[in-house]
Amino acid sequence: MAGRAAENSPVPQGLITASQWAWRLLVVVAALAVIWLGLKYFSAVAIPIAVAVLLTALLYPLATKLRGWRFPRLAAAAGSLVAIALVVGGILAAIGTQIAREWPRLTDQFGQAVRTLLEWLSTGPLQVSQADIDSYTQAVTNYISDSSATLAGMAADAGASVGHFFAGFAIALIATFFFLADGPRIWKSVCTLLPENYRDNVHRAAGKGWESLVAYMRAQVLVAFVDALGILIGALILRVPMAWALFAFTFITAFIPVVGAVLAGTLATALALVSGGWVTALIMLGVTVLVVESEGHFLQPLLLGRAASLHPLAVLVGLAVGATIAGIVGALLVIPVLAFSVAFIKELDPDRFMPATRPPELPA
Repeated sequence: MAGRAAENSPVPQGLITASQWAWRLLVVVAALAVIWLGLKYFSAVAIPIAVAVLLTALLYPLATKLRGWRFPRLAAAAGSLVAIALVVGGILAAIGTQIAREWPRLTDQFGQAVRTLLEWLSTGPLQVSQADIDSYTQAVTNYISDSSATLAGMAADAGASVGHFFAGFAIALIATFFFLADGPRIWKSVCTLLPENYRDNVHRAAGKGWESLVAYMRAQVLVAFVDALGILIGALILRVPMAWALFAFTFITAFIPVVGAVLAGTLATALALVSGGWVTALIMLGVTVLVVESEGHFLQPLLLGRAASLHPLAVLVGLAVGATIAGIVGALLVIPVLAFSVAFIKELDPDRFMPATRPPELPA
């Protein structure tokens, strides 16, 4: 009867189908918007928990190995955190040692670069006199003096942001410890909230999603290493100071997609400018652009897409959308969320996503 009524309806069947899809899509978008607003409102907790999940995925193979060596689960979780703390602490110590060793020479080079710049301003095509330079310097000094209240407010905001960062960092570390120690138990407790006939399927699908997330974090470590190696090679060839410190800084910041490589490349270019002049800085800038382009258009789409079972184009578009919606945090979390979601959905309904035994032929 319904089919016959649809045939006799003055509204075309295609429009009816499109409207049915449209209102369902609106419901889904509304639900996602509510979830997004909730996460944004509780971002002080949601972001550290998300970072804790990524850290857990990164350390999960090590914790599993320690449990295989008959470590108690609490000791395995603590040992994994201590291991990553030693690695990060060693990297930061190496950075600090090299900075302390090369800082006097870098200071002298910076002073020489400033003197060269002032000489070029006075004798170059701009013909800026010493009086003009003094007037500009005095104007900047006066601006800083007059804007002391504004600058103090900015400093206070920065201090509050630092406080929030360390509070979130503490939450992430504590959550990572409990995820490593009691992750399966916590997940089983969450599954008890689901209807009983859905629990097994959801549990199996979540396990598949977790495997994809662990593979993604392994690939991310490889991407970070390749980024750091590219900056290091360029810095060593150009004799840029603190090359190994740049390697360590790039490796740490490369876990923030694209932005991390840009930050490291900017620092490397500035050091090249101070130590070697404009030509060296331009070459270092070219190396940075090459590294950033390789990461954004080759390494991440290829390596991360393969690890997360995503097409490279999906990774590229996902990074752009995530960065547009939520900035650095969005770029950091969008691919892990996609990796988990795709693996989860495929395993939840494997029959629908089974590849055809024979691919359909394209029309001539």
